[in-house]
Amino acid sequence: MDSLLLTKGIYPRDFLNKTADYILSVQLEDGSIPWFTGGKLDPWDHTEAAMGLSITGHYQEAEKAYAWLRHEQLADGSWYANYQDGKPLYSDKRETNFVAYIATGVWHHYLITQDQNFLEDNWPMVERAIAFVLRQQSPTGEIYWAVMEDGEPEKDALITGCSSVLKSLECAVQIAEVLGKPVVESWLEAWQKLGQALKYHPENFDRTWESKDRFSMDWFYPILAGVFRGQEARDRLQTFWDKFVRKDMGCVCVSDQPWVTIAESCELTMALLAAGEKKKATQLYSWLHNWRDSDGGYWTGYQYVEDVIWPEEKTAWTAGAILLAADALTEHTAASRLFLESSLEIKPEVELPDTEEALAANN
Repeated sequence: MDSLLLTKGIYPRDFLNKTADYILSVQLEDGSIPWFTGGKLDPWDHTEAAMGLSITGHYQEAEKAYAWLRHEQLADGSWYANYQDGKPLYSDKRETNFVAYIATGVWHHYLITQDQNFLEDNWPMVERAIAFVLRQQSPTGEIYWAVMEDGEPEKDALITGCSSVLKSLECAVQIAEVLGKPVVESWLEAWQKLGQALKYHPENFDRTWESKDRFSMDWFYPILAGVFRGQEARDRLQTFWDKFVRKDMGCVCVSDQPWVTIAESCELTMALLAAGEKKKATQLYSWLHNWRDSDGGYWTGYQYVEDVIWPEEKTAWTAGAILLAADALTEHTAASRLFLESSLEIKPEVELPDTEEALAANN
């Protein structure tokens, strides 16, 4: 695809309609969207694919995806991390960023359709999901990454996961504001605490396992979430550009493996746009169509040392990410700036709980 079209802000409808058709070919009758036909499903990637359907005007099918989430939501507001054929695959954990992301999807669909009935219908689901996530917030602000089968949280946190939660919480606040719900103030306070942890306290993350700084998402997700903005975001991107970006291919998943992944490259495209780097974003996105198949789907990744597609799967969530990045580049829908701007701002750090007390609470 000619990247000039994106530079001019022209959404390549005919080119990308096949990508939406690929997502539709994977979606099951009950509305669930597995990774690929016969594959598993997780709530985060299911939502990512649904957002791709909203962008391309498949509103009914996107709404079926959210109806499936409403039907499968557990009593405590969460979802399991894995499903097969629309049913739980196993119940060993519930990941907080998976659960929170539902708010991002619901707000995204509303921005495009302006359907307040849709927002009202999904409000109970969003409220319960956010309540579950915020019950896992530590005294120092970060959100524990998962609740295990026994109902207890695993008391450590991920930068990428918490960045995703931060954006989802912002979307939940906006939903509550539109609907006039009284939870806004408590959610805003939780958002501030989480934002300050991400911006000022990297020591609160990866405390019990090896640092995840080899993962590219830890590099750019805080920009997508609005933790770093303007020059600060541009400096962050420049510092690690050569570590994670491979010319004419895309962004690697981890710095120490020769594996370019297309969804991460789409998310980096949006992070670049958020930082004001339109030229770099357009160039990066133009590389990704090397990995498009004839049916409009995109391969998950490319192993460039062995020169092979790996794994041999075309994931619906990768297709969703392709559509989200195209929308962000061309401003095709009213949701195009969702990941490029934040309606909230992290305040200068306030005094946090005593370190000894906080560590005791975390352990």
